[in-house]
Amino acid sequence: MNKKVVLAFSGGLDTSFCAVYLSQELGLEVHTVVVNTGGFTAAELAAIATKAYALGASSHTALDLTEAYYADTLKYLIYGNVLKNNTYPLSVSAERVCQATALAEHAKKTGATAIAHGSTGAGNDQVRFDLIFNILIPEVEIITPIRDLKLSRQEEIDYLAQKGFPVDAEKAAYSINKGIWGTSVGGRETLTSNTYLPEEAWPTAVTKTAVEQCRIGFEKGEPVALNGLRMTPVSLIQQLQELAQPFGIGRDIHVGDTIIGIKGRVGFEAAAPLILIKAHHTLEKHTLTKWQLSWKEQLAAFYGNNLHEGQFHDPIMRDLEAFLSSSQQSVTGEVFVELHPYRFVVLGIESPFDLMSSQLAHYGEVNEGWSGQDVKGFSKILGNQMKIWQMLNQKTVDNE
Repeated sequence: MNKKVVLAFSGGLDTSFCAVYLSQELGLEVHTVVVNTGGFTAAELAAIATKAYALGASSHTALDLTEAYYADTLKYLIYGNVLKNNTYPLSVSAERVCQATALAEHAKKTGATAIAHGSTGAGNDQVRFDLIFNILIPEVEIITPIRDLKLSRQEEIDYLAQKGFPVDAEKAAYSINKGIWGTSVGGRETLTSNTYLPEEAWPTAVTKTAVEQCRIGFEKGEPVALNGLRMTPVSLIQQLQELAQPFGIGRDIHVGDTIIGIKGRVGFEAAAPLILIKAHHTLEKHTLTKWQLSWKEQLAAFYGNNLHEGQFHDPIMRDLEAFLSSSQQSVTGEVFVELHPYRFVVLGIESPFDLMSSQLAHYGEVNEGWSGQDVKGFSKILGNQMKIWQMLNQKTVDNE
């Protein structure tokens, strides 16, 4: 009996190569698994299954993890307003952690003796997959053909053609990864430091030019309503993406430090994640205290970086999720957003917990909670220690 291997499969070039190589060169019984995190339609999933069997898979399984992905991960990225290097919403980083965890559980359930992925030897994904597999299924062998063989995309295309599986080279020029939290785009331009992706490389064409407005409702930090209609957070993300992405909103190129210590560059389009994070952060600035905002920013950055590096299963992540959840108790209200070609504007918010409440004060104008004399005394006390320091140190300088 051939050894059973579970292959992380998307139907793209890399995983297609792996399916054929594992079966024909290594003689393994290949069981392909696609983990859907909101990036595939029913028709696309059916096409992936057909392709898997055509490439020689013994079985194919589609796991729908979209709701679990939101509940276990995306919710906390919204709570934390997480943007890697103030740019990237961790579209692929978070997705890979969810997928690797699901694949490990599937391999354990099916009794596979090996698990394979199509990562190269230069990026972050290899570490995320290996790390999580080593933690959750340490007894299972990890096989990585593309990394081990040091293959280029052209070499993969040539191999598949030789085996009777021709690949459209033009279509394969860009590596596209789509999920509910954004789509990444990699190609020859992202391998440089000074070249931007051409218009045709972006998955969504810009078809909207007339300005539109939308309203996003949050309850305890979670997005629950779009333009007055209540819906699940997953449905809201999907509908907001359909509404905003045709404006070209959320396109950018992220430059960051990879886990293995080199710089990496990748394009992405993520209209809904960027709008939600900005809208949520604006609502927080109205409803949280300055110390909540200060500590949230620091701890959320740590959470996002740990997630980016595949450290999801460290218990510190559960501790931080508890903190982030606690911080959202008053983050309830509606945020008004205006959509333009290639950009959006947060117009303002309405919330019963708005700390700019006119019952207490008008910034820069009048207040009801204190007098001018109170402020005079407060200002003296607030600067008292600095005043003493200045007096003592200036005296020392004058005596030198």
